Formats: sequence, C-alpha cells, structure tokens
Amino acid sequence: MFTRWIAHPRICPRDNRAGLGQDITMTEDTDPRYHALDRWDSLTALRAIWESQIAAVASIGPALPALAALVEAALPRLRAGGRLVYAGAGTSIRIAVQDGTELGPTFNWPEARTCYLIAGGEAALKRGIEGAEDNTEDARAQVAQAGICAQDVVIGLAASGRTPFTVAAIKAARAAGALTIGISCNPGVALLEAAEHGVVVDTGAEVVAGSTRMKAGTAQKVVLNMISTQVMVRLGHVHDGLMVDMRPQNAKLRARAGAMVARIAKVSAQDAVAALEMCDWRVKPAVLVAHGATVLQADAALRQADGVLRQAISAIRG
Repeated sequence: MFTRWIAHPRICPRDNRAGLGQDITMTEDTDPRYHALDRWDSLTALRAIWESQIAAVASIGPALPALAALVEAALPRLRAGGRLVYAGAGTSIRIAVQDGTELGPTFNWPEARTCYLIAGGEAALKRGIEGAEDNTEDARAQVAQAGICAQDVVIGLAASGRTPFTVAAIKAARAAGALTIGISCNPGVALLEAAEHGVVVDTGAEVVAGSTRMKAGTAQKVVLNMISTQVMVRLGHVHDGLMVDMRPQNAKLRARAGAMVARIAKVSAQDAVAALEMCDWRVKPAVLVAHGATVLQADAALRQADGVLRQAISAIRG
C-alpha cells in the first residue's frame, strides 16, 4: 500500500529567485515511491496521485516573496497601459491561455491587453506540434510581431526551465524593455537566468516520470492564479472580495451584480437593479449611483480614482 507522503519544499532564495541554485530532483527524474504504480489498486494509486497534487501546491510556499515582488514590479507598467503576455510551449502555454482568457469576463480586463506567445502557434493548443518548443527563431519572430515593448509584462512558463522557445521569447522580450518573469519547476536553469524575475517552484519528480502536466502543471496553474488575481486586486478590479468589474453577460451574473450593488451600497435589491440598468449593468458606477450620484458623476469619480471603487465612494460621499 502507498505510504502517505507530502513534500516539504526547501527554501534557498538568491537574487529574488526563490530556490535558485538548490540541488533538487529534476522534474524528469523517476521517483522510487511510484515504481509499482501500475500494480496498485485504483484507490491506492489515486491516493498517491492526490497526495502528489497536494505536495505540488505546498511547494509554492517558498516562492511567495518572489511572487509578491514581481506583482509589485508589474503594476506600474500595467497601470500605464501595458499588456499581460504569456509565453510557453505545450502544457505550460495551455495553462497560461486558460488563465488569461478568464481575465476578461472576471475583471473586465481588455482582451487586447492579453497576448500569447505560443510555440507552434494556436494549433498547438489542441495538439502537439513537432519541434515547436525548440524553435527559437519563431519565438523571436513572435515577440517582434506582437510589438512587445517596455510597458508589457511577459510571463514565461516551462516546467523544465530549459524550453528553447520560452527562453528565447523571454530574452527577446527583455531586450525589448519588457518586464520579464520566468516560472520553472527546476532551479538553476536558463529560463530563470534569462528573466528579470525568476521563480522556481520545487515540485520534484512526477508520479509518472516526466509527465509535467501533473504536479508541475498544477503548480503552474496555481501560481498564475495567484499572480493574475493579485494584479487585478491591486489594479482596483476587486472591492471587499467582490469582482466589481465582472461582465454580467447572463442571468446568473446579473443576479450576482444586483447582489453586489445592494451589499456595497446598502440598498434594496430593487434599487440596485435600477442603478445597474442606468449604468448599462456596470457594477462600480451603479454603486455610486445607488449612493445618489448621477451616471456622469459616477464615471468621473471612478476616472479620478483610477477605477478604485473605495476611493470613488469616499469622493462621492464628500
């Protein structure tokens, strides 16, 4: 039977790179704990896989200071109109696209300000493209075609940290003046050295050796959730834990919008819906209208407050 085991990540920060230089098991290595995986019953095997996923999330802990630093570094560029750009190959870029595409409906982040540098192009999101991850020339061409510049924030993901496409994309983006972030599940690798902010999440060997869609993939998804959510919080898209810039595009979300306005403005559900209808179902201005402002006054207050609802409410209340 499988013995319960959860990884305890090691910490060895250097130059704002969590764990960089640590001598650890590489993601491609085999783990003797799982050698008999194909002989275990399903309950035992599933318990092992589940515990490995818990370990993957636990391994993010040592990287928290580096993640906080890169969020703060990204904010000035994004406030100035920069884009969030994701770069990678295979599983890593598929996870990144999932993260990026959720930002529009959840936070009203403009789709034009989310960009993807995908090894093998969009077709690679659905199937493997032979040799795509080794194509450094294509990486540099995609950076040039996307017009990456100093306002942009470019996040490169590679479980191994050695994917040529991703490393080349980060190098080219950094040369163009962009803020560059490298996220790897191995220390001391090219991606971490190429990026201005290198973050390593020590997930170690996989249950199925080299299958980095598992522990490494889970860790990458959680890290991206953390980065993008905290960026959106700091940019004013969240108020009291509520996604006040969401797009109410269906009945469920309109009901949620009404509940948010009623809660924040402390008005009835009926008054909240009336305010939302006046504001084309935009939650933030509807809150201010429910406080007694006109739509024009609400929009002006939000512009003055850089979209931060708390500040706009204070201004309206005088």
